[in-house]
Amino acid sequence: MSQISKEHVSRAVMPNEGRTGGSMPATSLGVALIGTGFMGKCHAMAWRNVATVFGGAHPRLEVLCDTPLDKAEAFAAQFGFARASADWQAVVRDPSVDVVSITAPNGLHRPMAEAALAAGKHVWLEKPMALTLEDAKAMAALASEHPEQVTILGYNYLRSPAFQAARDMIAKGEIGTPRAFRGVYDEDYCADPDLPWTWRMTHEGGGLGALGDLGCHLVSHMTALMGPVTELSAITHIAIPERASAEGPKAVENEDSAMALLKFASGAQGSFATSRVARGRKCRLQWEVHGSEGTIVFDQENMNELWVHRNGEAGFTRHLTGPAQPDFTQFCPAPGHNFGFNEQKIIEARDLLVAIAGGANAGPDFAAGLEIERIIHAMAASGGAVVKL
Repeated sequence: MSQISKEHVSRAVMPNEGRTGGSMPATSLGVALIGTGFMGKCHAMAWRNVATVFGGAHPRLEVLCDTPLDKAEAFAAQFGFARASADWQAVVRDPSVDVVSITAPNGLHRPMAEAALAAGKHVWLEKPMALTLEDAKAMAALASEHPEQVTILGYNYLRSPAFQAARDMIAKGEIGTPRAFRGVYDEDYCADPDLPWTWRMTHEGGGLGALGDLGCHLVSHMTALMGPVTELSAITHIAIPERASAEGPKAVENEDSAMALLKFASGAQGSFATSRVARGRKCRLQWEVHGSEGTIVFDQENMNELWVHRNGEAGFTRHLTGPAQPDFTQFCPAPGHNFGFNEQKIIEARDLLVAIAGGANAGPDFAAGLEIERIIHAMAASGGAVVKL
């Protein structure tokens, strides 16, 4: 076991800097948060803590939006937002708001993001970007018309210090030329056939299924490590085609699982699998990259370590994350003391604020998010045929 050494990262990251350089804003920005679910709470904690961790001006928590209003009021009081609202259209036009965090259901992503951009706001949008590829194209096009406004998508697993270290190791050639990627992202939140039907299981409410909930995260890692995908062939499956509801049985419209074979622009090959019905799997975002001189293995369920093999070694060495990795030391000065899910969201908020202050956008922004959407929608449409991208 060893802590990943300092030569495995490109440079030290100062407490108030983003990974791509630049500082946190010196003046306070007004924040609106739409949504109070799992990700809404993550965003709220990130906004409350980002300046405490990374320095700079503390964001002003202006307004919390959800329905019904009493739900929004309770959440606003809990997290220190100045006021609550049940009218998201009014919220995105509010002159006190500079940044809009959107954690609403998938079907609202496009109208909310487009309204926020039209109102001159910066946008932090949870994934998936949109219900359909056409929606994602329209959103990216609108964002390109507003280059002064920053967009960022909630691909928080890209902020893991272990992932960042792995990406740097690959970029520096420490495992030679990448030849193959093998990745899975499995969970079991839909494995129970008695689980009631929800909007997530429809094209109109959820868009894609496992590909939109989980697979897009795996694609974000895969393309960051391996580069662009040029072609793929995929199959999808609905394991539980019907679910109970208060109105009687309803059809499940989107995929419970998907598998794909891929080719990258570099000539490397890849395999991909994702499932929301994988019994026993809770957050198995796991991948390995095979290079000409070694292999790197990562598993989000054990997100504070990498397993690395180099030519000449008998097997793999376990590397623990620690202060040598970007951003880790801002949370804890001691190696092996572990890093968590919500810390990733705080880093994501930092990256957004640094970009607003004039630094480079660590992304993915809407343009990069569109490329992720192209891949997962190509998988959904493939039906086993080869699709060129």
